[in-house]
Amino acid sequence: MLYQILEILEQAEQPLSLAELSQRLQVEPSALEGMIAFWVRKGRLRDTSALSCGGTGAGCACNAHPQGCPFSSAGPRVIMLID
Repeated sequence: MLYQILEILEQAEQPLSLAELSQRLQVEPSALEGMIAFWVRKGRLRDTSALSCGGTGAGCACNAHPQGCPFSSAGPRVIMLID
């Protein structure tokens, strides 16, 4: 199953959302979480949910939001293959 994730992403013409990947593999999104995390740790995948704006200064919009960075969840979660 781990290698199927890579194969699907290699065949896709663009990055896939977690929902699209889940649908293609016919696996619940929650079951994919650990598999995606494995490939992210290995440096094969990038998961946009793990990205943030990276701001740290006093003027950073992230510092004004106690719930976290408003930019990290602004778009859909996308899984992409790293070449």
